[in-house]
Amino acid sequence: MKYIFTLSAFCLAIASVNATAKDTDNDSSSISFLAFGDGGYSTDYPKQKHIKHPKNKNQFIASEKQDWLDDHRPIEEFDHAPIFIYPNTNIATEQSGAKAVGQAMARLCKTRECEFAIQLGDNIYPDGADANDGKDDEKRMNDLILDPLKPLFKGNESLVVYSALGNHDWKTSRKGVALQTAWMAKQPNFVMDKQGYYRFKRGVPGSDVEFFVIDTNMLLAGQHYYEVPLNEDGSEQSLASALAKGQAKVEDIEQHETPLNGEDHKQLAWLASGLKNSTAKWKIVYGHHILWSIGGTKYDEGHVLRRLILPELCKYADAYIAGHEHDLELLTDDCTRVLPPNHAKPKLPLIISGAASKMRGTHTPFAQYQARQYPEYDLVWAKSFTWGFAHIELDNVLDKLSVNFYSTPKDGTGKLIKERSFSFSHRSH
Repeated sequence: MKYIFTLSAFCLAIASVNATAKDTDNDSSSISFLAFGDGGYSTDYPKQKHIKHPKNKNQFIASEKQDWLDDHRPIEEFDHAPIFIYPNTNIATEQSGAKAVGQAMARLCKTRECEFAIQLGDNIYPDGADANDGKDDEKRMNDLILDPLKPLFKGNESLVVYSALGNHDWKTSRKGVALQTAWMAKQPNFVMDKQGYYRFKRGVPGSDVEFFVIDTNMLLAGQHYYEVPLNEDGSEQSLASALAKGQAKVEDIEQHETPLNGEDHKQLAWLASGLKNSTAKWKIVYGHHILWSIGGTKYDEGHVLRRLILPELCKYADAYIAGHEHDLELLTDDCTRVLPPNHAKPKLPLIISGAASKMRGTHTPFAQYQARQYPEYDLVWAKSFTWGFAHIELDNVLDKLSVNFYSTPKDGTGKLIKERSFSFSHRSH
């Protein structure tokens, strides 16, 4: 299903929310930062289904394999995350890579400039703060958000993490979101605005970057759309066909997630106006949910989010960065569906860095289908079943955005492995 939509109807006079950097940028030649997401998972905070229906190691892997086959993925590509066994039991679950990723980022920042970091949501698994599990929320946030990053802060006490919200952060209640933003307000190394979306600048005027941190869960919660399963060959099934078969279901939006007083429309207007009027050299938007991916389960959300924000990104932004998929991906959109014919803008880079504590496989047949179906889209590179992150550099001399992907091995040692590097031309005005 295709959507062509602009935000101009929403361009109201909305006041911008600005977050002030907690340290000073002095060098104008480049700006370097870390990008990581979905890092808030620990085996100490399991999903309720794993508590109510525990599995041993063989059962856990068998269940993962069955889910893989149910999604029509090639069995020869099946893999799984390292398995954690709870002490004095035979109960198994997925191991967390959060601490290993934190160590790997700290190792990188000993040799590469890391001026700050962006956190791409799902900072607290599985149900956000205010979860009904009897656990203290202050300890929960220290355990899941702060502790994995302590090696990074040890090497750079002034490093600031600018955080976004994800669907798991929203999962329990609005109170849970408020608890997380209040906790971050007390931390010297974290920034998150209480309304969930905000903007901030880094660098010196003329060579600076402005970031627009969006709450994609709020945007999606304001839309009515369906989850439609893929066909067996990995292609997208039409909504009409899925409805006729009883396979399509309306996306489940919890009552507390429903936007209040048009806050989703206000955010869209804020983003459109902010991007259009920004005076920064570079303009980068980031949030939790993807625009494109090859994971094979998030494409319905991608359709909706592209309709909502892609026109403005194509006109004014240099990149969009997301998590949500628990892997590393680099994709592009050439913007031909939303910009005038024969436009001269370079392709829009779409960076996915959601492997900071969990792993997920990609869907090869779906990736092949997207490549055939959508000429505006390109998959540049991807790595699944890995823990990792991205390091991004804005080069003001060469006018290039470079993204460098790193992973860390499944043994949990935190060793740093360089994967791939890619560069893109500066595209915003």
